[in-house]
Amino acid sequence: MDYKREYARWLSSDKISNECKNELKDYDEEKKKLYFHGYLTFGTAGLRGIMAAGTNAMNVYTVAHATQGLASLVNAEGRADDGVVIAYDSRNNSELFAKTAAEVLCGNGIKTYLFDALRPTPVLSFAVRYLKCAAGINITASHNPKQYNGYKAYWEDGAQMAPALADKVSGYMSRVDVLDGIVKMPLDKAQNKGILKYINKEVDEPYMEAVIAQLVDKNSIAHASQLGIVYSPLNGAGYKMVPEILSRIGIKNLRIVPEQAEPDGEFPTTPYPNPEFKQVFEPGIKIADEIGSDLIIATDPDADRMGIAVRTKSGEFVTLTGNQQGALLIEYIINALKRTGKYPKHPYIIKSFVSTELAAKIARDNDCDCYDVFTGFKYIGEKMNEKEDDETDTHFLLGFEESCGYLRGTYARDKDAVVASMLICEAAAYYSLQGKTLYDAMQEIYAKYGFYREATDSVYMEGLDGLDKMAALMQSLRDQPPKEFEGMKITSYIDYKIPALYDLEKGTKTVLDGDTTNTLYYKLGDDVVVIRPSGTEPKIKFYYMVCEKTAVEADEKLAKFRKIHGGIVNK
Repeated sequence: MDYKREYARWLSSDKISNECKNELKDYDEEKKKLYFHGYLTFGTAGLRGIMAAGTNAMNVYTVAHATQGLASLVNAEGRADDGVVIAYDSRNNSELFAKTAAEVLCGNGIKTYLFDALRPTPVLSFAVRYLKCAAGINITASHNPKQYNGYKAYWEDGAQMAPALADKVSGYMSRVDVLDGIVKMPLDKAQNKGILKYINKEVDEPYMEAVIAQLVDKNSIAHASQLGIVYSPLNGAGYKMVPEILSRIGIKNLRIVPEQAEPDGEFPTTPYPNPEFKQVFEPGIKIADEIGSDLIIATDPDADRMGIAVRTKSGEFVTLTGNQQGALLIEYIINALKRTGKYPKHPYIIKSFVSTELAAKIARDNDCDCYDVFTGFKYIGEKMNEKEDDETDTHFLLGFEESCGYLRGTYARDKDAVVASMLICEAAAYYSLQGKTLYDAMQEIYAKYGFYREATDSVYMEGLDGLDKMAALMQSLRDQPPKEFEGMKITSYIDYKIPALYDLEKGTKTVLDGDTTNTLYYKLGDDVVVIRPSGTEPKIKFYYMVCEKTAVEADEKLAKFRKIHGGIVNK
């Protein structure tokens, strides 16, 4: 794309608002290149970018363009009457972008459901299935900083679009001009014509009932009233439904962090509203110390990720990683089902292949299958669909990703911080009866299964040449495959771009069946290193997973592994 020509076209177009043109007039050459060198593309979680004027940014024009592409797909599939449901989170412009998407869908003759206020992402996933829609749209940038927003596209199963469908949407987008090819209908006219319907409790209540149904042991949760819980929605969409679900299961002593309680796209207490980071828990820790709570829960702005901080024996709070939370939930669910006589014959869990091997160990030791899938919860959704079609009597226990995403139950096909918050409170209630905190329970899991350690390090490559740098680094690893990392021998690796398994000890290559993704997966004995570019941010992620017999040995090994990315990037 000729960025100068496209910039000039936007500046002179009568389709561009005066406010947008004033923004464009302030662009220097670097910004012109950054925001007009191309278009946002569908990644692991749809479109995501900085809110600004331009083709390579989130604004009403690019949102309309993406929706025109989705509308074309829905109409091509003959699904206009089945409709599309739209939700949005607390970010700046999320409601505006949601209404823009609704105008385009209605303009293309597609029945449209629009939530009357912000909702958690899992409610959107549930709504697609519950309303039997053809597709869904959620306006959110998840846990990204405040300047970002995003566009998640879902298909009829309630999962985010698989790559093949996303490619079709991109294809339709490429045939339509971003400024001149969009068809819209005003929302009041669409509502009068019966094409647009606003929705609220008729979806909310069935969703809440589906979440409540995921309680594992009601005897344990009966003691939840004794717990003191601190909760923060991080100024996001969980602000109503998480407190409501905790109230319904009997949590009476719930304190909500006041400065993080109300929806606010500025996220005033933190530049990164991500429950993986301890910094977001600092206001909650003060409250927890006041009331003597051992558990703080935080959910991200679209309430699909849950993080927790727990009190240690020394009285201090530590955050548990997404991997640790996943292991805790799996161990608790399995044991609770066993002690209540409900453990199924063919249970299974699903995790992303960059998530802890501790989960696989817990599953194997309890006659439970563990399936690894690519990063992105849509792949967990795909495996759930596959298992539902399986003729064997299988039972889904949990799906999770190391980035604090969890789902129990088949009512949705995306991660759900509402059900995760409920389950972590159930587990906390159970362990509290034994005089233990969740931190104590985690240490017992390590003592039982082995001392697993995981870490994720990211190398940012921002700017116009960022994507080229990322591609060059990945290609260099393929052109000159490493035989060791930091003096530690690589025994085998999988290049999922082919996909193929290379056994370095045997000197063999085995082409694998299945989908492809731009990821390199290395085995160093029983330990793992995974290298993959992010699907939503300009960075390459390095995942490390190790295990040893003692905590000290595991910590030392992990520290050595975390030097690997420096050796690769700085080569």
